[in-house]
Amino acid sequence: MAGADNKTQPTAISPAAFIASLDDPRRKADAGVLLSWFEDVTGLEARMWGPSIIGFGRYRYKYATGREGEFLMTGFSPRKAAMSIYILPGYREMGDKLARLGKHKTGASCLYVKSLADIDLAVLREMVEDGLAYMRRTYETWDT
Repeated sequence: MAGADNKTQPTAISPAAFIASLDDPRRKADAGVLLSWFEDVTGLEARMWGPSIIGFGRYRYKYATGREGEFLMTGFSPRKAAMSIYILPGYREMGDKLARLGKHKTGASCLYVKSLADIDLAVLREMVEDGLAYMRRTYETWDT
C-alpha cells in the first residue's frame, strides 16, 4: 500500500460494550437503537473502527496519489456534541432525502444529529441503502 496506513482501523472491541460504557444516557440510548437499526438495515455485523466508530461492511479505496486502504461502508459514532452518522460516499444527489430527514447538519460524509427523535428513520434508511448500493457498485466491498 502506498502512503501511510489509515489511522482508523477495525478493532476487537465489542460495539455493545462500547455503547454500554457511554456516560451520556441519551447518547447511550440512541446508540443502542442505531446499533440494532444499522444491523437490520444493512444485514451486516457491527464492528468497532478505532476507539469510537461503529461500522458496517468495508471497502477498498485508492486515491490518485496512490494512497489506498480500507474503511467502513457505513456506520455511526456517538460523539459528545452530536451523533455522527457516516454515509459514504457522501450526499451526492441526496438533496431531496436531506430535505425530508429532519433536524440535522452535514459534513463531507457525516450527518450530525442531536437526537434520533429529531429525524425520520425511514428517510435515513433510504439514505443508508442508497449509500451502500453506490459503494457496492463502485468499490471492492466486503460484508465483514
